[in-house]
Amino acid sequence: MSGKTRIRLVSAALVALAVLLPCLRRMPLEASATPAPPRTTLRIGLWTLWHDRNVTMSAAIAGGSITVRTCVQCASLTLTQPVRISAGATGLVLTNAGKTGPAAEISVSGPVRLSAHGEALTIENPLTIRYRAGVLSMAVTLPIERYIERVVESESSAADSAESLKALAVVVRSFALHEAHGHPDYDLCDSTHCQLLRWAGNSERRPAAHAATLATASETLWFRGTRAEAYFGKDCGGRSAAVEEIWPRAKARSYLSSQPDRYCSVQGAREWVTVASHAELTAALAFRGIVKPGWQTLAVARRGSSGHVLSLRFDTTEISAEDFRIAVGESLGWNRIPSTWFELSRAEDGFHFHGRGWGHGVGLCQKGAAAMASQGREESEILAQYFPSATVADESSGRAWQQFKSNGFLVESLASSDTAFIRQIEQARAEAAARSGLSSTAAFVVRAFPSTEQFRSSTLAPGWTAAFTEGNWIATQPLSVLSARHLLVDTLRHEFLHALVEQASGKEAPLWLREGLVEAWSDPERLPRQPSLALNSVDTVLAHAASEAESTAAHRAAGAYANQLITRYGRTQVLQWLRSGVPAGVVSSLGR
Repeated sequence: MSGKTRIRLVSAALVALAVLLPCLRRMPLEASATPAPPRTTLRIGLWTLWHDRNVTMSAAIAGGSITVRTCVQCASLTLTQPVRISAGATGLVLTNAGKTGPAAEISVSGPVRLSAHGEALTIENPLTIRYRAGVLSMAVTLPIERYIERVVESESSAADSAESLKALAVVVRSFALHEAHGHPDYDLCDSTHCQLLRWAGNSERRPAAHAATLATASETLWFRGTRAEAYFGKDCGGRSAAVEEIWPRAKARSYLSSQPDRYCSVQGAREWVTVASHAELTAALAFRGIVKPGWQTLAVARRGSSGHVLSLRFDTTEISAEDFRIAVGESLGWNRIPSTWFELSRAEDGFHFHGRGWGHGVGLCQKGAAAMASQGREESEILAQYFPSATVADESSGRAWQQFKSNGFLVESLASSDTAFIRQIEQARAEAAARSGLSSTAAFVVRAFPSTEQFRSSTLAPGWTAAFTEGNWIATQPLSVLSARHLLVDTLRHEFLHALVEQASGKEAPLWLREGLVEAWSDPERLPRQPSLALNSVDTVLAHAASEAESTAAHRAAGAYANQLITRYGRTQVLQWLRSGVPAGVVSSLGR
């Protein structure tokens, strides 16, 4: 199934709140006797820097409704009008159609439209709103790989290319899964305290971030058989910092030590200058509860071997320099004290900071990684530079992905026994080229996942698919399973056809033609003589099918229309139309 037409089944109940009868009693959860399955989702804090006390929620679609629950055990309620959710004196308060009532928590399956602090956002994934210390605590549940993709999209820049983005995706995934981040209501926040996630997205960065996330699906960093900690920053300034320098409570790690970074400084170290007034610093530190107002003197207390300031002294109070940087960043802006590598002096109008770098400086330096990629270095080399002796392995098992090369493709697998299926894959590849008349100069990558569950969680493909293709990258369910069911050759032939057709397609090629040609060349005997769908509706169903039956009907209809083209005009002509678009007169004649 083509990556451009796959359907991600996301729960999307549409609903409302007519009467406010919250269920405040919660039932205790029973302990499970069996181990929990590997997690596939993460709870991400929404708008965590805003500390909202009020939010308006409405249906994402005009005239629609929203389904909500006001506690875990409560029955669903529905609303057709916008509802206001507020942080009261002791808990959540809901206001709808002039009626007000309490709630233990609010849960919505999505999609829903949220408005607060002058910003509006549509959330399509499950949303939970709780009361926490006088403000709203909102969390969105995202598939892990969708979260990785969104962070890579948010944290990357135009300087990044494919290899630096793949390295970043591995680090982002490792950070998200390998440690607790100290939030009671969600796993990670959406700010740079954890990893930045811009909910509105960045359309320019999205395709590259998506490709990097897929190419590294389920990969994280490991060190001597144990999951490794991983961090990244924008610019280390020419030398990385050791993890214990920045976070004093952190345990020293050999793969997170301080070391020079010639790639970051290849175009010169980035320096910055900031002057901050006594009043600004007092307010920022007091807001975080780090230093009480009334202090008079400020000086560097300790400095690490990398050059980074470890701690600062306010009169007689010593605080972490990283805590200071975070406090200033959250209150005054992240560009004021962008790193802890600085010199400090007193100025007439406050305090003068002169530093270099941007971010904490631990782990992967994005500036250096982008420079390495521009010099032709691969993902593995980039990660080796910033995490010495750490290795990339499968997140679930810790096993390294093995690569098996053949004619025109590369197989990636965790099992060496999968070499037994190379001949069948070669057969599928040859048949795809022969039936389509298409060739490729680029090698295809076939990643065979060890389980159906991991295949689905890594690709976000719907449950009925056996394989998934995007560009030159093909993901499959376990090869042994496909072979045992006598589906391996058929499945891989189908996916190779997808890859070949997408490579040959021009911008004017309609979706029904691209999908239809794959169906026509895969198994023409199963195509209906008369399509069950009108041609003008096939593209819509292909892109938005809600079930396997709908998807199958749309693909077979597309195949029937494509087969009519091949029969009437021949393969050579159809391939020309694949690049340029099918003439309107020809399209109107199909199905007759």
